[in-house]
Amino acid sequence: MELFECLKQKISGKNLKIVFPEALDVRVLGAAVRLNAEGLVSPIMIGEKSAVEKVALDRGFNVSNLTIIDPNQFDRYEEMVAAFVERRKGKVTEEQARTMLLDPNYFGTMLIYMDLADGLVSGAIHSTGDTIRPALQIIKTKPGISRTSGAFLMVRSRDQEKYIFADCAINVNPNAQELAEIAVESAKTAQMFDIDPKVAMLSFSSKGSAQSEEVTKVQEATKIAQELAPEFVIDGELQFDAAYVPSVAQQKAPDSEVAGKATVFVFPEIQSGNIGYKIAQRFGDYEAIGPILQGLNKPISDLSRGCNEEDVYKLSIITASQALMD
Repeated sequence: MELFECLKQKISGKNLKIVFPEALDVRVLGAAVRLNAEGLVSPIMIGEKSAVEKVALDRGFNVSNLTIIDPNQFDRYEEMVAAFVERRKGKVTEEQARTMLLDPNYFGTMLIYMDLADGLVSGAIHSTGDTIRPALQIIKTKPGISRTSGAFLMVRSRDQEKYIFADCAINVNPNAQELAEIAVESAKTAQMFDIDPKVAMLSFSSKGSAQSEEVTKVQEATKIAQELAPEFVIDGELQFDAAYVPSVAQQKAPDSEVAGKATVFVFPEIQSGNIGYKIAQRFGDYEAIGPILQGLNKPISDLSRGCNEEDVYKLSIITASQALMD
Protein backbone atom coordinates (compact mmCIF):
# COMPACT_ATOMS: atom_id res chain seq x y z
CA MET A 1 0.00 0.00 0.00
CA GLU A 2 1.20 3.51 -0.82
CA LEU A 3 2.87 5.26 2.14
CA PHE A 4 0.36 8.03 2.71
CA GLU A 5 -2.58 5.67 2.33
CA CYS A 6 -1.12 3.69 5.25
CA LEU A 7 -0.69 6.82 7.35
CA LYS A 8 -4.22 7.96 6.55
CA GLN A 9 -5.60 4.63 7.73
CA LYS A 10 -3.75 5.03 11.04
CA ILE A 11 -5.11 8.51 11.81
CA SER A 12 -8.57 8.25 10.26
CA GLY A 13 -11.39 8.71 12.77
CA LYS A 14 -9.02 9.46 15.68
CA ASN A 15 -10.28 13.08 15.97
CA LEU A 16 -6.74 14.42 16.19
CA LYS A 17 -6.82 18.20 16.53
CA ILE A 18 -4.19 19.97 14.44
CA VAL A 19 -3.67 23.74 14.75
CA PHE A 20 -3.13 25.88 11.66
CA PRO A 21 -1.96 29.38 12.72
CA GLU A 22 -1.96 30.59 9.09
CA ALA A 23 -5.70 30.30 8.46
CA LEU A 24 -5.81 33.10 5.88
CA ASP A 25 -3.35 31.39 3.54
CA VAL A 26 -5.28 29.69 0.75
CA ARG A 27 -2.87 26.75 0.62
CA VAL A 28 -3.34 26.08 4.32
CA LEU A 29 -7.08 26.63 4.28
CA GLY A 30 -7.53 24.38 1.26
CA ALA A 31 -5.54 21.58 2.89
CA ALA A 32 -7.47 21.95 6.16
CA VAL A 33 -10.82 21.71 4.37
CA ARG A 34 -9.64 18.58 2.57
CA LEU A 35 -8.29 16.95 5.74
CA ASN A 36 -11.53 17.63 7.55
CA ALA A 37 -13.70 16.37 4.69
CA GLU A 38 -11.74 13.10 4.59
CA GLY A 39 -12.06 12.62 8.36
CA LEU A 40 -8.30 12.60 8.87
CA VAL A 41 -7.89 15.47 11.35
CA SER A 42 -10.03 18.08 13.07
CA PRO A 43 -8.43 21.38 12.02
CA ILE A 44 -8.25 24.37 14.37
CA MET A 45 -7.81 27.55 12.35
CA ILE A 46 -6.36 30.61 14.09
CA GLY A 47 -7.70 33.94 12.88
CA GLU A 48 -10.61 36.33 12.81
CA LYS A 49 -13.65 34.29 11.80
CA SER A 50 -15.07 36.77 9.29
CA ALA A 51 -11.68 37.10 7.56
CA VAL A 52 -11.27 33.33 7.30
CA GLU A 53 -14.81 32.96 5.96
CA LYS A 54 -14.16 35.64 3.33
CA VAL A 55 -11.07 33.81 2.03
CA ALA A 56 -13.09 30.59 2.00
CA LEU A 57 -15.95 32.20 0.12
CA ASP A 58 -13.60 33.67 -2.48
CA ARG A 59 -12.09 30.23 -3.08
CA GLY A 60 -15.27 28.20 -2.82
CA PHE A 61 -14.20 26.39 0.35
CA ASN A 62 -16.75 25.09 2.84
CA VAL A 63 -15.41 25.94 6.31
CA SER A 64 -18.66 25.42 8.22
CA ASN A 65 -17.23 22.32 9.94
CA LEU A 66 -13.89 23.86 10.84
CA THR A 67 -13.09 25.23 14.29
CA ILE A 68 -11.99 28.86 13.94
CA ILE A 69 -10.51 30.60 16.98
CA ASP A 70 -9.77 34.31 17.19
CA PRO A 71 -7.21 34.91 19.98
CA ASN A 72 -8.92 38.23 20.71
CA GLN A 73 -12.19 36.41 21.41
CA PHE A 74 -10.89 33.26 23.12
CA ASP A 75 -12.91 32.56 26.27
CA ARG A 76 -9.95 30.91 28.04
CA TYR A 77 -7.46 33.65 27.24
CA GLU A 78 -6.86 34.62 30.88
CA GLU A 79 -6.17 31.00 31.74
CA MET A 80 -3.77 30.81 28.79
CA VAL A 81 -1.92 33.96 29.88
CA ALA A 82 -1.45 32.57 33.39
CA ALA A 83 -0.26 29.21 32.05
CA PHE A 84 2.21 30.91 29.70
CA VAL A 85 3.67 33.11 32.45
CA GLU A 86 4.10 30.05 34.67
CA ARG A 87 5.68 28.04 31.85
CA ARG A 88 8.20 30.78 31.10
CA LYS A 89 9.17 30.88 34.79
CA GLY A 90 9.74 34.59 35.22
CA LYS A 91 11.08 35.26 31.72
CA VAL A 92 7.93 37.15 30.66
CA THR A 93 5.56 39.40 32.55
CA GLU A 94 1.79 39.09 32.41
CA GLU A 95 1.65 42.19 30.22
CA GLN A 96 4.24 40.73 27.81
CA ALA A 97 2.34 37.45 27.74
CA ARG A 98 -0.88 39.16 26.69
CA THR A 99 0.89 40.68 23.69
CA MET A 100 2.87 37.59 22.73
CA LEU A 101 -0.17 35.32 22.81
CA LEU A 102 -1.86 37.39 20.12
CA ASP A 103 0.80 35.99 17.80
CA PRO A 104 -0.89 32.99 16.10
CA ASN A 105 2.14 30.71 16.51
CA TYR A 106 2.43 31.37 20.23
CA PHE A 107 -1.33 31.09 20.65
CA GLY A 108 -1.48 27.84 18.67
CA THR A 109 1.43 26.32 20.56
CA MET A 110 -0.27 27.15 23.86
CA LEU A 111 -3.39 25.29 22.69
CA ILE A 112 -1.20 22.18 22.47
CA TYR A 113 0.39 22.85 25.87
CA MET A 114 -3.10 23.17 27.41
CA ASP A 115 -4.12 19.83 25.81
CA LEU A 116 -6.66 21.54 23.57
CA ALA A 117 -4.86 20.34 20.43
CA ASP A 118 -2.53 17.50 19.42
CA GLY A 119 -0.13 19.18 16.99
CA LEU A 120 0.60 22.27 14.90
CA VAL A 121 1.53 22.96 11.29
CA SER A 122 2.94 26.38 10.37
CA GLY A 123 5.58 27.98 8.18
CA ALA A 124 3.70 28.71 4.94
CA ILE A 125 4.08 32.44 5.59
CA HIS A 126 6.27 32.40 8.71
CA SER A 127 9.99 31.72 9.02
CA THR A 128 11.34 28.57 10.64
CA GLY A 129 12.34 30.64 13.65
CA ASP A 130 8.81 31.97 14.06
CA THR A 131 7.50 28.41 14.14
CA ILE A 132 10.18 26.81 16.28
CA ARG A 133 10.73 29.54 18.88
CA PRO A 134 7.34 29.11 20.58
CA ALA A 135 7.73 25.33 20.42
CA LEU A 136 11.09 25.43 22.21
CA GLN A 137 9.84 27.89 24.83
CA ILE A 138 6.52 26.16 25.53
CA ILE A 139 6.51 22.53 24.36
CA LYS A 140 10.27 22.03 24.86
CA THR A 141 12.39 19.03 23.97
CA LYS A 142 11.99 15.52 25.33
CA PRO A 143 14.05 14.44 28.35
CA GLY A 144 17.61 13.67 27.25
CA ILE A 145 17.28 15.71 24.05
CA SER A 146 19.18 18.98 24.02
CA ARG A 147 17.97 20.31 20.66
CA THR A 148 15.25 19.73 18.12
CA SER A 149 16.24 18.67 14.61
CA GLY A 150 14.70 18.55 11.15
CA ALA A 151 14.39 15.35 9.11
CA PHE A 152 13.13 14.86 5.59
CA LEU A 153 11.21 11.83 4.41
CA MET A 154 12.56 11.08 0.94
CA VAL A 155 10.10 9.09 -1.22
CA ARG A 156 10.41 8.03 -4.86
CA SER A 157 6.93 7.57 -6.26
CA ARG A 158 7.72 5.05 -8.99
CA ASP A 159 8.84 2.35 -6.53
CA GLN A 160 7.90 3.82 -3.10
CA GLU A 161 11.56 3.58 -2.06
CA LYS A 162 11.91 5.72 1.07
CA TYR A 163 14.64 7.03 3.36
CA ILE A 164 15.16 9.51 6.17
CA PHE A 165 17.70 12.36 5.80
CA ALA A 166 18.66 14.44 8.86
CA ASP A 167 19.44 17.07 10.03
CA CYS A 168 18.81 19.14 6.92
CA ALA A 169 17.01 22.11 8.41
CA ILE A 170 17.78 23.20 11.98
CA ASN A 171 21.27 22.68 13.45
CA VAL A 172 24.06 24.42 11.58
CA ASN A 173 26.98 22.49 13.05
CA PRO A 174 25.92 20.04 15.79
CA ASN A 175 28.53 18.69 18.18
CA ALA A 176 29.02 14.96 18.75
CA GLN A 177 26.38 14.69 21.49
CA GLU A 178 23.81 16.59 19.43
CA LEU A 179 24.60 14.55 16.34
CA ALA A 180 24.08 11.36 18.32
CA GLU A 181 20.69 12.59 19.54
CA ILE A 182 19.71 13.44 15.97
CA ALA A 183 20.64 9.90 14.91
CA VAL A 184 18.46 8.28 17.57
CA GLU A 185 15.47 10.54 16.91
CA SER A 186 15.82 9.94 13.17
CA ALA A 187 15.69 6.18 13.76
CA LYS A 188 12.41 6.68 15.64
CA THR A 189 11.08 8.83 12.82
CA ALA A 190 11.93 6.05 10.36
CA GLN A 191 9.86 3.57 12.34
CA MET A 192 6.82 5.83 12.03
CA PHE A 193 6.98 5.29 8.26
CA ASP A 194 7.59 1.53 8.56
CA ILE A 195 11.24 1.98 7.58
CA ASP A 196 13.60 -0.49 9.24
CA PRO A 197 16.15 1.96 10.69
CA LYS A 198 19.72 1.25 9.67
CA VAL A 199 21.46 4.48 10.58
CA ALA A 200 24.54 5.72 8.72
CA MET A 201 26.58 8.50 10.31
CA LEU A 202 27.90 10.22 7.20
CA SER A 203 31.32 11.75 6.61
CA PHE A 204 33.87 12.23 3.83
CA SER A 205 35.73 9.33 5.48
CA SER A 206 34.88 5.65 5.90
CA LYS A 207 36.20 3.84 8.95
CA GLY A 208 39.25 6.02 9.45
CA SER A 209 40.21 6.48 5.80
CA ALA A 210 40.79 10.16 6.58
CA GLN A 211 41.73 12.04 9.72
CA SER A 212 40.42 15.43 10.79
CA GLU A 213 38.37 17.09 13.51
CA GLU A 214 35.28 16.65 11.35
CA VAL A 215 35.85 12.90 11.10
CA THR A 216 36.55 12.59 14.82
CA LYS A 217 33.25 14.30 15.60
CA VAL A 218 31.30 11.75 13.57
CA GLN A 219 33.22 8.87 15.12
CA GLU A 220 32.43 10.15 18.61
CA ALA A 221 28.80 10.75 17.70
CA THR A 222 28.49 7.18 16.47
CA LYS A 223 29.75 5.78 19.78
CA ILE A 224 27.41 8.02 21.78
CA ALA A 225 24.40 7.10 19.62
CA GLN A 226 25.14 3.39 19.98
CA GLU A 227 25.24 3.81 23.76
CA LEU A 228 22.08 5.94 23.84
CA ALA A 229 20.03 3.49 21.79
CA PRO A 230 21.55 0.00 21.57
CA GLU A 231 18.25 -1.24 20.14
CA PHE A 232 19.02 0.51 16.86
CA VAL A 233 21.63 -0.45 14.27
CA ILE A 234 23.88 2.64 13.97
CA ASP A 235 27.29 2.78 12.35
CA GLY A 236 29.85 5.31 11.12
CA GLU A 237 31.74 7.08 10.02
CA LEU A 238 30.70 6.22 6.45
CA GLN A 239 30.91 7.97 3.11
CA PHE A 240 27.59 8.09 1.29
CA ASP A 241 28.58 5.51 -1.31
CA ALA A 242 29.75 3.13 1.41
CA ALA A 243 26.46 3.58 3.23
CA TYR A 244 24.28 3.14 0.15
CA VAL A 245 26.01 0.91 -2.41
CA PRO A 246 26.54 -2.75 -1.39
CA SER A 247 29.56 -3.28 -3.66
CA VAL A 248 31.31 -0.19 -2.30
CA ALA A 249 30.40 -1.22 1.25
CA GLN A 250 32.23 -4.52 0.74
CA GLN A 251 35.39 -2.60 -0.09
CA LYS A 252 35.21 0.22 2.45
CA ALA A 253 33.36 -1.27 5.44
CA PRO A 254 32.97 -5.04 5.00
CA ASP A 255 32.16 -5.70 8.66
CA SER A 256 29.47 -3.04 9.00
CA GLU A 257 25.82 -3.96 9.63
CA VAL A 258 24.77 -0.67 8.04
CA ALA A 259 27.10 -0.14 5.09
CA GLY A 260 25.36 -0.85 1.80
CA LYS A 261 22.00 -1.18 3.58
CA ALA A 262 21.44 2.24 5.19
CA THR A 263 17.91 3.64 5.35
CA VAL A 264 18.59 6.62 7.64
CA PHE A 265 21.32 9.06 6.65
CA VAL A 266 22.61 11.46 9.32
CA PHE A 267 24.62 14.32 7.85
CA PRO A 268 27.48 15.86 9.88
CA GLU A 269 26.23 19.44 9.51
CA ILE A 270 23.48 21.40 7.80
CA GLN A 271 25.39 22.37 4.64
CA SER A 272 25.87 18.80 3.49
CA GLY A 273 22.38 17.82 4.69
CA ASN A 274 20.64 20.62 2.84
CA ILE A 275 22.66 20.05 -0.33
CA GLY A 276 22.22 16.29 -0.08
CA TYR A 277 18.45 16.21 0.15
CA LYS A 278 18.09 18.72 -2.68
CA ILE A 279 20.37 16.68 -4.95
CA ALA A 280 18.25 13.60 -4.26
CA GLN A 281 15.12 15.64 -4.89
CA ARG A 282 16.26 17.16 -8.19
CA PHE A 283 18.54 14.48 -9.64
CA GLY A 284 17.02 11.37 -8.09
CA ASP A 285 13.33 12.19 -8.53
CA TYR A 286 12.65 11.87 -4.81
CA GLU A 287 9.89 13.83 -3.11
CA ALA A 288 11.26 15.59 -0.03
CA ILE A 289 8.59 15.79 2.67
CA GLY A 290 9.41 17.94 5.67
CA PRO A 291 11.20 19.14 7.58
CA ILE A 292 9.71 16.90 10.24
CA LEU A 293 10.72 18.38 13.59
CA GLN A 294 12.17 15.77 15.94
CA GLY A 295 12.79 15.70 19.67
CA LEU A 296 9.87 17.85 20.87
CA ASN A 297 7.39 16.70 23.51
CA LYS A 298 4.52 17.33 21.07
CA PRO A 299 4.55 17.46 17.25
CA ILE A 300 5.18 20.86 15.67
CA SER A 301 5.80 20.92 11.92
CA ASP A 302 7.48 23.59 9.84
CA LEU A 303 6.40 24.12 6.24
CA SER A 304 8.52 25.69 3.54
CA ARG A 305 7.27 29.11 2.46
CA GLY A 306 7.37 27.74 -1.08
CA CYS A 307 4.96 24.93 -0.22
CA ASN A 308 1.77 24.11 -2.08
CA GLU A 309 -1.54 22.78 -0.78
CA GLU A 310 -0.44 19.18 -1.26
CA ASP A 311 2.65 19.80 0.90
CA VAL A 312 0.46 21.19 3.69
CA TYR A 313 -1.88 18.22 3.38
CA LYS A 314 0.90 15.64 3.59
CA LEU A 315 2.83 17.30 6.41
CA SER A 316 -0.41 17.55 8.39
CA ILE A 317 -0.91 13.80 8.00
CA ILE A 318 2.63 13.23 9.27
CA THR A 319 2.05 15.57 12.21
CA ALA A 320 -1.11 13.69 13.17
CA SER A 321 0.82 10.41 12.90
CA GLN A 322 3.47 11.79 15.25
CA ALA A 323 0.74 12.70 17.74
CA LEU A 324 -0.37 9.06 17.84
CA MET A 325 3.17 8.05 18.85
CA ASP A 326 3.34 10.37 21.88
